[in-house]
This record gives sequence, C-alpha cells and structure tokens, in this order.
Amino acid sequence: MRSLAELNLLELFPLRRILSSRRGLFVVYFSLAPRQVCAASRAFVLRSSSVMERRSSIGNRLLAALPPAEFDLLAPHLRKVSLERDVVLVRSGDLVEQIYFPCTALIAFVMDMPNGQAVATTMVGNEGAAGILSTLRSVRSPMTAVVRVAGVTWQISPARFHAALTRSHGLAGAVQLHMRSLLVQFQHIAACNALHSVEARLARWLLQIHDQIGNDTLPLTQETLSELLGVRRTTVTHMVHKLRASGAIRSNRRSSIEVDRPRLEVAACECYEIMRGRIDRIVSAEGMKPSGRGASAHGPPRSHARPWTNGDEVQAHARSAGAERPRSH
Repeated sequence: MRSLAELNLLELFPLRRILSSRRGLFVVYFSLAPRQVCAASRAFVLRSSSVMERRSSIGNRLLAALPPAEFDLLAPHLRKVSLERDVVLVRSGDLVEQIYFPCTALIAFVMDMPNGQAVATTMVGNEGAAGILSTLRSVRSPMTAVVRVAGVTWQISPARFHAALTRSHGLAGAVQLHMRSLLVQFQHIAACNALHSVEARLARWLLQIHDQIGNDTLPLTQETLSELLGVRRTTVTHMVHKLRASGAIRSNRRSSIEVDRPRLEVAACECYEIMRGRIDRIVSAEGMKPSGRGASAHGPPRSHARPWTNGDEVQAHARSAGAERPRSH
C-alpha cells in the first residue's frame, strides 16, 4: 500500500473492494483499472516535474526545500544579486546587514587569527545560507564572510526574514535545522583536519566545490585553497602537483583547477561522502518537514529525525578514518 499512498491514488480515484473468504477469513482486495493506474502515474510524474522545476528556478537548495507556504512568506522580499570574487560581505564583529542564500556563488566563513593568518572554517554554497544566525537575535558576526567564487545569490534583510520567522513554525524549524547542520559541519571539519592528510582534505574540498559549481573547471586561487586547508601556499602547490600526478587534476592554471572527478573521489577521505549525505538529507523536502509530535502553538516544532549525527559519532567516524589514512605533516 505504500506505493498507492505515494501516488495519492486514494484521493484521485475510487477503489473497488473485492471480498473473498478463505477458511472463514474475509480478505479485502483493492483493484484499479489500467487506465486509472496510467492516469495516476501521469499525475505523479507531472507533480514531480513541477517540484524539480521549482527547485531549479529558485537555485538555492535550502530555499527550494521549504514548503510552498513558508517560501511564499519570503519570496516578496528576496532579491537576486551578483557577487564578485573576494568581496567581503561582513567582517568579524560587525552587525549582519543581509542574509545570503547562494545559488552559484560560494561564501567562505573565515576566522582571523591573532598572528594575521586567515583560516576558512567552512564554505557555504547553494545548500545553505550566510548570516542566518542574525535572525535569532541581533548579534555581531563571529567570523568574516568572503565571496570565494563569484556568482548569483538571493539576499534578504534580517528584519524581513525575522518577520516571516515569527509567522511560520515551519520556517523556524528550518532555521534550527540549518544551524544544527552548520555546527556539526564545523565539528566534522575540525576532526578531518586533525586526522587526515592535506592531500585527502584538498581532494575533499575540491569535490564539495565541484558539487556546488557543477563545472570541471573550478575558479580557485592558491590563496583560497591555502585558506581552506590552513597551510602555506607552498604546501598547496606541492599537494596540487601530487594530485595532478595521480590524474585527479588535469591542469591547474593561476586561478583555476580542472579536475577529474572519478580519480578525485579515490584521493579524497571518506569525510566527503559522510558530509554530502548529511547535506542532502538536510536540504531535502522530507528533511524540512516538521515532526507532528513536536508541534506547538507557542514555538517551532521539535525535529525528532536525526539527519545529522552528534559530535561523538563524528569523532568516531574520524577515528576510524584516521586508522586507515596516516596523517601527513
């Protein structure tokens, strides 16, 4: 009956009940005429196609995964803008003035160290948002947000977003889910940095960026890669040469890298698959659905699903990965 429920056949067509008796037990069968099945299949395909078109037109997977009612609260206030590479969207300690939902741009969260070195803690693309923490309360940005790959993004003011947030339990739940995903992503990257080789981590970053850009030529500078890996540029150059020797990188020009994805996947640590699976679950329509048990009239619903593992599980994955891959110094 699961397939019938997925096609909503019970709502589309009346079903004939056929009763039969076997050894004194009555069994109920439901039957559909072939033409009804064909019509229901077409309806399902059209519905799936419209969902795909909506997601494609929006461009940001987090926004596209919102239920239509929640997205409609934001739509009148969203503005699409183009961002150039190396533009600073907000500096550490400043108030957040805009929330960004990237479509093709990539935004790095950069931590400025006391010695002047900058390290990227993570990078946000079409699966997330930058500045969304400001919707919970007026706070200053703990990190600097810098555009590392130029592209298009949706933007909305924190005040507009907060106004929609107060009217929607579903939107509040989505924000909570996204903040949780970022927290665990920070934890996982920290564990990966401690246990995996620079070469494997570079391959992981290149795969993640390839997912978001969808082009085999990645517009990345040596400075950006150094910032992502937390190493000197000379180390980045050495790692790029190693990946090129293995065929994972076909060419590397001054500000771009051409990759061979199948070979790059071999070179990457298993953190890539783990993190990609979690992101896919977070930004899916199912992942955005609030739990009925946690619904409340006075606050956002609690999510009883576990699209992300906790910190202990992240460390366990990293420990098992570290046992297989020696750390490169």
